[in-house]
Amino acid sequence: MELISLADIRAAEVRVRGRVVRTPLLPCPWSDAPLWLKPENLQPVGAFKIRGAINALACLGEAERKAGVITHSSGNHGQALAYAARAEGVRCVVVVPEGAPRVKIAAMRRLGAEIVPVAPADRKATAQKLAAERGLALIPPFDHPDIIAGQGTVGAEICDDLTDSGTVLVPVGGGGLASGVATAVRELRPRMRVVGVEPEFAADAAESLAAGRLVTWPPERAQRTIADGVRVGLSELTFAHLRARMDGIVTVTEEEIRAAMGTLARNGRIVAEPSGAVAAAAFLAGKAPTGHTVAVVSGGNVDPVLLAEVVGEGGE
Repeated sequence: MELISLADIRAAEVRVRGRVVRTPLLPCPWSDAPLWLKPENLQPVGAFKIRGAINALACLGEAERKAGVITHSSGNHGQALAYAARAEGVRCVVVVPEGAPRVKIAAMRRLGAEIVPVAPADRKATAQKLAAERGLALIPPFDHPDIIAGQGTVGAEICDDLTDSGTVLVPVGGGGLASGVATAVRELRPRMRVVGVEPEFAADAAESLAAGRLVTWPPERAQRTIADGVRVGLSELTFAHLRARMDGIVTVTEEEIRAAMGTLARNGRIVAEPSGAVAAAAFLAGKAPTGHTVAVVSGGNVDPVLLAEVVGEGGE
C-alpha cells in the first residue's frame, strides 16, 4: 500500500495557503513541564479538518466539482467540506450518524450542506450509495491520500516552529490527522516522537497496533466515549501509516478528557471539544513521554452546556 510523502504535504500546503489559519504554538506557562498547544480550534470551522477538505476539493476535476460532493461525518469534517464547497459554489451532502452533536449539525446546515441522518453503522455505506445514485464525488473524512496530506500540514507547521526534539501528541480517530502529522515529523524532525492518543472507550487503534493488524470495533462500542470526533475506527490506509510512522499510542479515560477540557479553558483560555482535548489529557494525566511536548488541540466545536459543566468541575 502506497503511503503519502512529504512532497504530498508540501503540495497541500500550497493549496491551503491563505484559506486556513496558520495556527501558532502556544506556550503553557501554567504547566509544570514544557508544553505547547497547537490550537486547531481556531480554524474557520473550529477544527483541523478544514485542511484536508480544502486540499481534497482542490484536487478534484472540474466535472466532479460541478456534480457536487458527499461525505459521512459526525460533524467536523462535514463542516469543513461544507465550508470549502460553499466557497467554490459546489453542492455538498453530509451523511450524519444519529446522535451527532446538535451544535455540529446546525453548523453544517448554516454552511449550506444537505444533512442525511442515519444509524452510526450505516454512515459509510449510505454515503457510498448516495454518491453512486446522484453522481457525487465522495470525499471521505480520513481514508484518502489527499485528506491525509492536507492534515499533514499541521505536522509541517509544528516542525517549522519547534526545532527541539520532543514529543507531538495527536488525537487518533480515523487516523488521518495522526497519519499526516507522523509523516511530516518523521521526515522533517527525525528525533521527534509522534504519539497518538485515543479514549479507552474507543481504543481500536491501540488494539490494532498491538495486534499488528487492523481491528474494527462495532460502532455501539465506541459510542460510549464523550469524544464523538474519534469514535470512528482506522482504515487500512491510515493503519498502514500509523504502523509505519507513529512512535506509540496511549489511551485516556473519560474523566481525564473532561478534566483536560476544563484545564484548557481555565488556564489556557482554549475552548476544546472532547476529541480536541484528548492529546492534552494524556499529557496532564502523566501518560505521555517526558520532555518538550506539543499537544494538538484538534477542534473546539463543543456543546455550550458540556463546556460549562467541565469548566465548573475544576473551579474553586
